[in-house]
Amino acid sequence: MRTLQTVALLASALGSALMAGLFCAFAYAVMPGLARTDDRAFVRSMQNINRVILNGWFLVPFLLPLPLLVLATVLAARGHSPGALSWIIAALAAYVVAFLVTGTRNVPLNEALDKVPPDASADRLGEARAAFEDRWARWNTVRAVLHTLSLGTLLWALHLHGAA
Repeated sequence: MRTLQTVALLASALGSALMAGLFCAFAYAVMPGLARTDDRAFVRSMQNINRVILNGWFLVPFLLPLPLLVLATVLAARGHSPGALSWIIAALAAYVVAFLVTGTRNVPLNEALDKVPPDASADRLGEARAAFEDRWARWNTVRAVLHTLSLGTLLWALHLHGAA
């Protein structure tokens, strides 16, 4: 069971790292770069990004840590590295909140932006961008911080797990 817990913690840390990296890259590179484009380029770029990101390279590291963190929590509660339990729970809580932010904040904004037709008027594109850009970027930063927090707590849990 200790090996299973180690694998669950490592895979969860890897997923958290990949998500933190992705969302941080959007916060400090992608969104500032897109901010320099006109409304049509911004809307079309985000529509394209939001469509292509739904693939296995994104979904596996985004979804897999959730059940693995639950498994690691159960194993820690059963006496496998009990000193790491509170850190694993903290990682799970941060990951769940980040997951919920994605589902309740960023995804609805993505879906609303996706409804803007490619031949929309300049006014419509400007309105769509105004309704999307700042809110999406703010919530993206929140989930970047939460995934980074999840990663940090997982790394500490791994340390404690290894020391046990």
